[in-house]
Amino acid sequence: MSDANWNACLAFVLAAEGGYVDDPLDPGGATNMGITLQELSQWRHAAVTKADVQALGRDEAAAIYRTNYWNATRCADLPAGVDLMVFDAAVNNGCGRAARFLQHAVGATADGSIGPATLAAVTADKGAAVIAEIAAAREVFYRSLASFGHFGVGWLARLREARVLAERLAG
Repeated sequence: MSDANWNACLAFVLAAEGGYVDDPLDPGGATNMGITLQELSQWRHAAVTKADVQALGRDEAAAIYRTNYWNATRCADLPAGVDLMVFDAAVNNGCGRAARFLQHAVGATADGSIGPATLAAVTADKGAAVIAEIAAAREVFYRSLASFGHFGVGWLARLREARVLAERLAG
């Protein structure tokens, strides 16, 4: 386990998140590369504007993703492919939910924090099965959301693409 897939996983997330948007139906509001105004404010420890979000650079977005999502969900400690599924779920669904998706998939206690017991359970399972379980859980979650009618097609397309890449990374 290592950061070997970091660049591929980051590239996937950045492509899936796209550029600047400010969809009135998105509770995140102004977003660039998936980074919201609120998250950028927290990262910079200062209030930011929509213009600041729009001007966000790739390097800063990557630093936010590495710290707040990749490291927070211990992706460097996960098998290839599983790392992408957990990272993408953390970005799109929140770190706690991503951890619970993984924990359910491997039969660990679903406490929303990836620790030694979860990591031990992950290494005992096969990557393809874990990837499939996480994908299934994410789809159920998306379909449960009131905003599925507006965003669902995109979410499911992203999930399919994530699963394909994750399976490729898993070998």
